[in-house]
Amino acid sequence: MVPEAPLEQTEAGLRPAGEGWFVLNAREAAWQESAGRGGYCKFEGEPRFSQLGIQLRALGPGEPMSMYHWEADQEDFLVLSGEALLIIEGEERPLRAWDFVHCPPEAKHTIVGASEGCLCLAVGARDKSTGRDWGGYSVDEAAIRHGAGVEQETSDPEEAYKRFPARQPTRYRDGWIPG
Repeated sequence: MVPEAPLEQTEAGLRPAGEGWFVLNAREAAWQESAGRGGYCKFEGEPRFSQLGIQLRALGPGEPMSMYHWEADQEDFLVLSGEALLIIEGEERPLRAWDFVHCPPEAKHTIVGASEGCLCLAVGARDKSTGRDWGGYSVDEAAIRHGAGVEQETSDPEEAYKRFPARQPTRYRDGWIPG
């Protein structure tokens, strides 16, 4: 029988404190925030989920979900509310609520918020996208134009995100989730 994971209260909200099943409301979960990158709720504690990364990303206009990158595993995204801009393989595609994006392994991509109240669900496999050979950040003119691109190819996240302040733990903020 699989036990229920305990939830622990942190300064930023609740998070699982062990292995097992659990139920956690996103408004009560621990969030992180970084100026220019919006809010981030990943639902995980320690240990991290071994098979899937799953998170909510609340983005304002012009805020990138990530720097333009590719991963060794697939990633998928569902826009839950608002509007966003997908940059994938050098192309720009507008997204609106309920648009689903599938990125097979090695597809270069990012998403940038295009309206207030943009909320995306992000899911990524963790078979090959961990460790040294996880993927990399590629140079792309469209991504650079939208503030979501690197000037020089790298696989180092610290290098790719150096212009942004580090994410800080925070409680859920009104407006990140509709309704």
